[in-house]
Amino acid sequence: MPTYISMLRYTQQGISSVKSAPSRIDAAKEAYKKAGGELKAIYLTLGQYDLVAIGEMPNDDAVARMALGMGTQGNIRSETMRAFTETEFKKIVGTLP
Repeated sequence: MPTYISMLRYTQQGISSVKSAPSRIDAAKEAYKKAGGELKAIYLTLGQYDLVAIGEMPNDDAVARMALGMGTQGNIRSETMRAFTETEFKKIVGTLP
C-alpha cells in the first residue's frame, strides 16, 4: 500500500485547542481505517512544521479526501507527499535506461 508523509501546521484554532489534539489524533486513526488505510506514526516536531504524520492509504484519491476532510475541521493545514520505500526506489531506478 502506498505511503504518504504529511507535514502539518496548526491553525490558530488548532493551537488554541491543542489540549484536545490527542483525541483528534485518535479520530484521525479511525478515519484512516475507515478509508482503508492506516496512520502509522505521528510526530510532534520543532521548526517549520508542528507535526509529521506517516500513513498508508490505498491511493491518491483516498489521501486527497482525507486531507480535505481533516482540513475542513479547521485545526491543521497540511502538505502531503507520496513516499517510496527503499524497495520501490530500487525498482524505479532499476527501470532507468
